[in-house]
Amino acid sequence: MDMKRAMTIAGSDSGGGAGIQADLKTFQELKVFGTSALTAVTAQNTLGVQGVFPMDAEAVAKQIQSVGEDIGTDALKTGMLFNAEIIEAVAEKIKQFGWEKVVVDPVMIAKGGASLLQQEAVSALKNHLLPLCLVVTPNIPEAEVLTGMTIHSQDDKKEAARRIHVLGAKNLVIKGGHDKDANESVDLLFNGENFEVFSFPRVETRSTHGTGCTFSAAITAQLAKGLTVYDAVSVAKEFIHSAIANPLNIGQGHGPTNHWAFNTEKGGITSWQG
Repeated sequence: MDMKRAMTIAGSDSGGGAGIQADLKTFQELKVFGTSALTAVTAQNTLGVQGVFPMDAEAVAKQIQSVGEDIGTDALKTGMLFNAEIIEAVAEKIKQFGWEKVVVDPVMIAKGGASLLQQEAVSALKNHLLPLCLVVTPNIPEAEVLTGMTIHSQDDKKEAARRIHVLGAKNLVIKGGHDKDANESVDLLFNGENFEVFSFPRVETRSTHGTGCTFSAAITAQLAKGLTVYDAVSVAKEFIHSAIANPLNIGQGHGPTNHWAFNTEKGGITSWQG
């Protein structure tokens, strides 16, 4: 068996719905072996983030080194990187190992509003990490921060995509979760030349914690298995739609998505009954 490997470089979510926990669950469901490098420990639940405790950049680099020199990886994703020092350390390790299938989820703000990326880290993200990535997956607020523009329409999304591509990202997906459209969630993929649209019916639910982490992890898993960017995004969109449409109803706030749903739907089971 040719086991494919995927690594997540991200923060820990004590509530289990986002961060490395969501990433590793997604990797497992999509049949790739997951490894991790922890950038921060967060105290959080479905109600919000109660604390963020970052790792030293050296500790992050050492974790990546340990994985890289022994297990290796076929694709990797970054999530919450918190500060400029960690971003620069991660970028150096990516260059050292020559990894090319890099997915950057530019995590900036948690669902509850807590900042998960320091302001000076935004420029480090743009200068050091985006030029190394194969795919970047900002939501609309994150795309606005990266471009300095306000996004209201599909044309605005396209202009933002062009601006982010200039920063070095080879492909980018501007996610539609924050769109004003009440009926559809529309993600826009841009490869520097062509735009592709991925649309699913919008699901009314509070169980959306960790959607960005899960979506980017699904892309990473599919890239590790050798899929094209377009096909990886297509599967990831289906995966996250299933995860949102079949809520687990855990917690009092923004609950986690259902990482089992994609495969149980394939088996004819469309909901989780606990």
